[in-house]
Amino acid sequence: MAQATITLYPSRRIATIQPNLYGHFIEHLGECVYGGIWVGEGSPIANTDGIRNDVVQLLRRMRPPVVRWPGGCFADDYHWEHGIGPRAQRRRTVNLHWGETVETNAFGTHEFLRFCELLGAAPYICGNVGSGSPRELRDWVEYCNFAGDSTLAQQRAANGHPEPFRVRFWGVGNENWGCGGNLTPEEYATEYRRFATYLRSFSGTPLTLIACGPSGNDPHWTRRFFTKLGGFPNLQCFAAHYYCGTAGTATNYTVDQWYQLLEQAARMEPLIVQQRAILDGFDPQRRIGLIVDEWGTWHPPAEERNRPLHWQQNTIRDALVAALTLDTFNRHADKVVMGNIAQMLNVLQAVVLTEEDRALVTPTGHVYTIYAPHQGAEAILADFAAEPISYAGGGQLFGLAGSASLRDDRLFLTAVNPHASEPVEARLRLVDGAEARGGEMTTLAADDIHAHNTFEAPETVKPATRPLNVSGRELTVTLPPASVNALSLVL
Repeated sequence: MAQATITLYPSRRIATIQPNLYGHFIEHLGECVYGGIWVGEGSPIANTDGIRNDVVQLLRRMRPPVVRWPGGCFADDYHWEHGIGPRAQRRRTVNLHWGETVETNAFGTHEFLRFCELLGAAPYICGNVGSGSPRELRDWVEYCNFAGDSTLAQQRAANGHPEPFRVRFWGVGNENWGCGGNLTPEEYATEYRRFATYLRSFSGTPLTLIACGPSGNDPHWTRRFFTKLGGFPNLQCFAAHYYCGTAGTATNYTVDQWYQLLEQAARMEPLIVQQRAILDGFDPQRRIGLIVDEWGTWHPPAEERNRPLHWQQNTIRDALVAALTLDTFNRHADKVVMGNIAQMLNVLQAVVLTEEDRALVTPTGHVYTIYAPHQGAEAILADFAAEPISYAGGGQLFGLAGSASLRDDRLFLTAVNPHASEPVEARLRLVDGAEARGGEMTTLAADDIHAHNTFEAPETVKPATRPLNVSGRELTVTLPPASVNALSLVL
């Protein structure tokens, strides 16, 4: 059995873990929106205003703080006026990026904002820079946020919402280095200044404007963008994207490929550290927040069933990728302010899968429920000491990783054991005079590293919780192989 020591420092605070680090992302792609969220009011599937009740119920357990929409690549060919008004009269358009399917525009601005309302999540709207105009995005902001008697506000009221929606988060384009226009950093900086000039905080709703950042950890994009941008003040956040990709397929991989993907996921840490360091050179007061508004695994097309674009199964390996990423966000709560996993339903690293009238939580979805207590707590220093794991091809992975946070007298520790077949005996040490007076432990694990939930067996991978008999400054726990663990301790 592998050995490890976890030293916890309750008095050494890092920063508040912003709830938005646990955010989500939906796009008009495959069955994410249509079938996943939206079934329409006339569907036999139970719904509220056309939105699936079972999906909302499952998602609410994960406490989603923010949802990004409508893309993704879809955003930069989306024209919001096609998605308002009577649905029977909405324009039918071609989904240019995702299979040339016909977009009915049945799920538009009002439907998305209703979905966020049902979840209790803040909306984050990504605007069209690639094929849109500054006026189009400026009018969308007015339509959503203006409380006065303008024509757009009257139109919003006629469409069923007299009060302003008060949308705060607005992305100025998406992946403008690629599907959002194939712009250089300098060209995008010029476009950003032009668009952002006309985006105003109507009727007392302050805007958080989000600029497109690099693909992965690309320092050249970031430096070139901010150099060209100059001292332009209307910028609140800067968004990188990072997909750790795959190793093998979604459900078929070797032990070495298991480790390879986890190592790829761990590269999120240098991205956050290095991108924040570059930002600090231009923004030493950190008025501009770093976010990662698309991240996750990206496996080859699904093998086991004929499903639309980018549907993929989700195993215990994906759960560990999610946990490692969220722990990285927690450890660097002073550097990153939002994260949005791609995507919420049925696409890529989904937290919920649907099939006709059935819905299930994936292993990744269970991680979000387990980790929810971190939201809004104070991240504290935690030192994880364990022998690294070596695998084929000269690769090496840490033997244990995690994060810790504190809220009042409750210390919350999460830890990932990446060993494919070996448990870890972890000795927990509380320093700074802290002592534990009880707690509980939740574990997400499976006997098979390929284990996943299906509609025939939806609870193959699910968490289990047990009480902890602890009193004092030390505690030893056994972390099963290939597991995600959470310890809640009363101090």
